[in-house]
Amino acid sequence: MFTNIWTLICWYFRPFVKWFLRHTTQMCELQRICYGEPSGASRALGVEQSLRQSRNAKIKVLVAHLDGIAEQQGITIKTERKILEESIRSVLLIKKINPTAHPDFAKSFGKCVELIWGYRQLVADCEELRQTAYDSDDPEHEILLLKLWNLLKPTEALEARVTKQWQDIGFQGDDPKTDFRGMGILGLKNLVYFAEEYPVAAAHVLLHSTHPRHGYAFAIVGINITSMALRLLRDGTAKTHIYNSSKTLPSIRAFHQFYSYLFYEFDGLWMQSKPSNMMEFSSIQEKFENSIRIALANPTTIFRINVSVDNI
Repeated sequence: MFTNIWTLICWYFRPFVKWFLRHTTQMCELQRICYGEPSGASRALGVEQSLRQSRNAKIKVLVAHLDGIAEQQGITIKTERKILEESIRSVLLIKKINPTAHPDFAKSFGKCVELIWGYRQLVADCEELRQTAYDSDDPEHEILLLKLWNLLKPTEALEARVTKQWQDIGFQGDDPKTDFRGMGILGLKNLVYFAEEYPVAAAHVLLHSTHPRHGYAFAIVGINITSMALRLLRDGTAKTHIYNSSKTLPSIRAFHQFYSYLFYEFDGLWMQSKPSNMMEFSSIQEKFENSIRIALANPTTIFRINVSVDNI
């Protein structure tokens, strides 16, 4: 109740505060954010909030235009420069900012636009992959699945395409295709990226999953981590890490790296918790997700995998 009232008060007085600061600092809110906040999440989140809360009709049109481009996955290597230049030019005109007097603003603001709408496009990219069902008749899907096996079990050949061996890397049955229903091809791509880009960490986690007392289904848990990572991406919680870690337009690689960190850290918490069986998965995952959300509430947070080999 109190929070809602305070939000309403802030919304009502926001134009007056902005007017006062503009006249005392001779800078608009976007300039104050770009000059006053450190690069990364702090600056991008501030710019994003400012743009989305703006009551200026032209700013609203610009935001809606950029949202549409991102949701249609229209930001590419060929189009990005033009999109950024048009966005910067529009804001300079709308906010009456002299580019000669403020040469650093364009660069700082442009970087924020790249992060904000790159992130929005990343959500669309991930959603498209999630909606793409695993198809055993698709050669690319089959190659990707076999690649996962070879990465995790390089010294052991598969006896057949459908075999109980898949259970050795944590699938439920003899054919993994049914396990990808919820997360589609995104779940498989996450697993392959983790195993390929972080082979030591992946081998470490796979070894833990075979623990005689505290083991778990590696692939199934990995797909559940995909679901968690996507949830954090969709609701915007992951912005802190993505904005801080992305040097260029956030791509699917940024999501894979985020996922890899989550999987590795979840494994650490699982082994530390010493669960008696898989029935404890939900409670441990909930505890883990809450800790990640708390960490990402800090605008300086950036996740990196720190591999440490221990004895299981």
